[in-house]
Amino acid sequence: MPVSFSVVIPNWNGLRFLADCLNALRNQTLEDIEVILVDNASTDGSQDFVRTEYPEVRLIELEENRGFAGACNAGMEAANGAYVALLNNDTEVESDWAEQVAGAFTGHPDAGIIASKMLLFDQRDRFHTAGDFFTSDGRAGNRGAWERDKGQYDCGEYVFSACGGSAVYRQSMLAEIDLLDDDFFFLLEDVDLAWRAQLAGYKVWYEPRAIVYHHLSATGGGVTASYHDGRNGIWLIAKNMPASLLRKYARPILARQLALLWQSLKSWRGQEARARIRGLIAGALGIRGALAKRRRIQAAKRVTDDYIESILTPV
Repeated sequence: MPVSFSVVIPNWNGLRFLADCLNALRNQTLEDIEVILVDNASTDGSQDFVRTEYPEVRLIELEENRGFAGACNAGMEAANGAYVALLNNDTEVESDWAEQVAGAFTGHPDAGIIASKMLLFDQRDRFHTAGDFFTSDGRAGNRGAWERDKGQYDCGEYVFSACGGSAVYRQSMLAEIDLLDDDFFFLLEDVDLAWRAQLAGYKVWYEPRAIVYHHLSATGGGVTASYHDGRNGIWLIAKNMPASLLRKYARPILARQLALLWQSLKSWRGQEARARIRGLIAGALGIRGALAKRRRIQAAKRVTDDYIESILTPV
C-alpha cells in the first residue's frame, strides 16, 4: 500500500545496533512511514530479533550477503514510499528526521536527493558529514568530517551528494535513473547514484534540521573498505565524468590514482594497503564494464558540462 516515506535498512550482523535504530524510527513524528530491513544472511540472530521485537518492520531475508548496494536495492525495489531513505543499521535519527526530510523535498522541488546532518553517535557535537563533495581530480569526501559543530553547517544548501548512510531519494527519480550499481557492492555507490542524478538534472539538498547520529565504520571499513574504495573510485570516474572534463582534468585524475598506488606500495606490509592495490588493479581490469554503462549514462545527460564543473570542488 502506498506510503509517503520508506526507510530501507541494510543489515549484516548488526544486532547490537538495531534497537537504537528501530526505536528511533518507531518514534518518528511523521506517521505515514514504512520501515524495511534487508538482512544480508546474518548469523547473529538479527532476523529473529526483528521478527519478535519489531513486527511492524518488513523483513527481507537474503540468502547470501549481497553487500550494501545489493541489500539496499532489494529494499528499494520493495519500497512503496514517494520518498525512499537508505539508513545504516548503526544510526539513530532524531524524532522529526523523516518529517524534516519530507519538508525539504516539498520546499525544493528540483532536489532528487536529500542529505542529512550526520553527527558521530558517541560525540554528538562532531560531524560525520554535512553532505558530500566530489573534487575535480576524482575524490569523494564528507563535508565537515570530524569538525566540531559550531553552527557552520546550519544553513541548508545544495551539495554534490548525500552519504548513503542516510540518503533519501525521490521514488520518481529512481524510476528514471535506476538504483544503486550492484557491481559496486560496498562503498561509493551513493556517490555514483548522485552523479547520475546530477547528470540527469536533479539536485542534492543538504537539510541541517534532519539529524542523524552514526557509529562511524561500526559495520564496515578496514580491508573491505580499502579494496572497494580503490576499485570503485576508478569505475566512478569512468562511468560518470563528462568527456570534456575528463580531458581537462586527466592529469590530476591520473596523478591522484598513481599517488594512491604509490602510497599503498610503500605500505604494502599492511593488509589495508595490499587490499587497496588489489582494488586498483580490479578497477583497471574492470573498466570495460564501467565504460559500457557510461554510454547509457552520458546519453541521458540533461545538463551542461559547465554546470557539472561548477559543482565539483577544485583542487
